[in-house]
Amino acid sequence: MLSLPRSVWDEPRPPNPPLRVWRDWALVGVIVPVAVLEGVLRPDLPWRVVSVIVAVALVPTLLWRRSRPLLMVAICFVTTNLIPLLVAGSPSEMYVMAYMLILPYSLFRWGSGREAVIGLTIMITAACLSMVSDRTVAADVVGAFAVMLSAITLGVAFRYRARARMRELDQVKLLEREQLARDLHDTVAHHVSAMAIRAQAGLATSASRPNAATEALHVIEAEASRALAEMRAMVRVLRRDQPADLEPGRGIADLEQLADRTRSGPSVNVEISGDLDDLPPSVGAAVYRLAQESVTNARRHARHVTRIEVRVAADDTSVHLRVSDDGDSGSTRPAASPGYGLIGMIERADLLGGTCEAGPNPGRGWTVTAVLPRTGSAT
Repeated sequence: MLSLPRSVWDEPRPPNPPLRVWRDWALVGVIVPVAVLEGVLRPDLPWRVVSVIVAVALVPTLLWRRSRPLLMVAICFVTTNLIPLLVAGSPSEMYVMAYMLILPYSLFRWGSGREAVIGLTIMITAACLSMVSDRTVAADVVGAFAVMLSAITLGVAFRYRARARMRELDQVKLLEREQLARDLHDTVAHHVSAMAIRAQAGLATSASRPNAATEALHVIEAEASRALAEMRAMVRVLRRDQPADLEPGRGIADLEQLADRTRSGPSVNVEISGDLDDLPPSVGAAVYRLAQESVTNARRHARHVTRIEVRVAADDTSVHLRVSDDGDSGSTRPAASPGYGLIGMIERADLLGGTCEAGPNPGRGWTVTAVLPRTGSAT
């Protein structure tokens, strides 16, 4: 019974709220002159000078509505209730004061659970005091609460929508980490298996060799067997009890398979240049996965696409991947709101110390670029 109130009270703030962006300054720059203009053009406005001063003085609270939402709500509602008492007049009826609805929204969007409860208490107390002192009729209070409740509901909706998306993004990143771990396991396990086989072959011919070589081969076999057992246990957890496959994972050599001429749809041209022989398996697998995902996205989302180009080049420090198509740019996902496939690609590149970006071309088409260090780790 008490779990719901306790969970609301213990609700933490959403992580990484934006402080101040250009839209906040633009909002302040618009509200201030509008408040002054309303004070000049409304002859029926009571306590005109005081009302305008209060409206303008409270505008800066919008700049701190995300970082200090409870304090801003308290300042606004306490001020708007104290001023009528000090000047013995009616409360401000300026239309521009509607901007105060942003503060309850921000409180429930960016504040913690206890801040939301305390802020709601302040707002209810302010409305009750205004009604008890006969400064506001009950009908006006009910109407104001209905509008305020709408702002609060909107804040709660956006808060939990953002949380749901964050959970989905975390799941995508987790799945990409599992896929990368599987690729690493498959590659390393393949080489360790070869090492174990070589050790066993050496043991079979050890009769004609010194005893030291025999002992070394025993150590190699034991270490290789232990490593294989540990990796099998790890991959069973990662793959949710699916059996481990010890075949090597995809790599640079498999990129040519993306240019399958038997498939319908746009043609895929693959071009590989540079020294790619000594790349770590993790980097080769990542290049293949990034190219594969990019080609799949182009075939699936780009309209009127006829050609997809995959370019891989390597230098002394890094490997560069570029996948571009000639489809309609407006039909693919905008870079400002990446899909889960692109998020997984970015996560994979980041895990290896690299970068991955995607966006529309100046004319038409879409391009994905990735840069991965040759070492397969951040420097």
